[in-house]
Amino acid sequence: MGTWNMRFSGLHEARQHGLVAGPKYSRKVGANVFAVIVELGLSKRTKGTDYCLSLRVIDHTYNHSGMAVNIFTTNPILLHHHAAPGDIIRLTQVTVDPFKDDLNLVFHKQISSFALYKGKDANNFHPYQFSSKFIPGAEDQRFIAHLRRWLVSFQFREDPSKFPMIREIKDGFFGLACKILHCWEVTEDKWGFYVWDSTDAPPNTISSKLEDEINSPLPLTLAPLSLPRELLCTFPDVGTILLIIADPALVKSQLDVLNSGKWVKIVNLHFEVHAGLWCGIFMPQTRLRYTPNEDSLIIKRQRLYKERMFLQSGRVPFSCSLPNSLSVTENTDESVRPMTLMGILTDSKVTAKYRCLVRVVAAMPCQAEMLPCPDDGIYKLLLTLEDPTARIRAHVFEKDGETFFDGYPSTDVLTRKLNRLLGLAEGDGNMRVQDTPRNPPWLSVCIKAFYKVKTDPWGTRTYRIFDTKIVEEA
Repeated sequence: MGTWNMRFSGLHEARQHGLVAGPKYSRKVGANVFAVIVELGLSKRTKGTDYCLSLRVIDHTYNHSGMAVNIFTTNPILLHHHAAPGDIIRLTQVTVDPFKDDLNLVFHKQISSFALYKGKDANNFHPYQFSSKFIPGAEDQRFIAHLRRWLVSFQFREDPSKFPMIREIKDGFFGLACKILHCWEVTEDKWGFYVWDSTDAPPNTISSKLEDEINSPLPLTLAPLSLPRELLCTFPDVGTILLIIADPALVKSQLDVLNSGKWVKIVNLHFEVHAGLWCGIFMPQTRLRYTPNEDSLIIKRQRLYKERMFLQSGRVPFSCSLPNSLSVTENTDESVRPMTLMGILTDSKVTAKYRCLVRVVAAMPCQAEMLPCPDDGIYKLLLTLEDPTARIRAHVFEKDGETFFDGYPSTDVLTRKLNRLLGLAEGDGNMRVQDTPRNPPWLSVCIKAFYKVKTDPWGTRTYRIFDTKIVEEA
């Protein structure tokens, strides 16, 4: 393949040519640029037969917000299944078009060409992907080498408020700087991945009906299947592990970016709450942003994790205020080690005792009249416990139930205690207010892990609450 001489300009110069030409003539101005991909979106179908892939690129002349690039092609995977944030792209014969008070670079399949090169850590100067009209240029190596040197010390100027930590998320669209823990194919049309940034997601009110727990219990996770213990043991035991659901068209093409252990920045991720649990959804406008190892947002999150683990209170949920959380229940055995629920799930000991700060998000039975069991007079209660790291179900049984409820109080007293435990409002005569969202308080519980079948200890591992008593309100 031969080479030819072609004049390349920086992004700033290309924009200036577009501004000088004006909207009427901008399409006639052909620009040739080398730039770094900082954002990569999804391929979208146009009103015609084409697909449009949107990128955002920067160079040493224009890097504050970057410049949008729209690539029109009949093949939706032509570039999308190869490009990655941080890679270098060579564009020729693209036009500078006005769009919403700004200027975009537009790739036209009839005349434009592209070539993709690895970013700052690469050594070779050969494109790993290029279009049919690509012809190498005599100065290509010089431009690529210059961009790679510039990238080494470049820091993209981010507005931290656009990338809230998991502890600050709300319903709606936000960015997220996080670590990929696991990525897998949920179904043929859905991929999921777990992410983490060391902070705790804010707790949510619970809207499910307690009476539905028998037939439709509150889920322990939003994923259709529980993760194997071997995988869970690779996860941190502090900080919320957030599930993100994604279009397979994006995930399959970005496995190099979304692989386990990698820190990424996601732009325009939609946060939602399902069954009281936070999750993120990739939408058509969601993008992946270039994230070097030295990124300031990532370094801050790594530093916060180290600081948190150094503190004695590091496993206390961010939304839990001590000592207020200890006013709902009391424990007498101070020797039981504190632990998060994820820490319990990943502990190397199958039988052990723990003390946890949790919320009770569901109970079965939920009627005081069913406590203790009318058939045999024994306490048999199953609670769904939640902290920022996980949910588990734990039994309150026999003598532990007597401790939990302080003996065998009247139905009215039991109702008050259950209401307080579950964060339910009370109506007249201490009756529950039905069908209202509940906001369970934080409380301290002691949990015992044990197995039911000796030949299958991990498969039959069960949890039981002990040494925990609900304290009467003053």
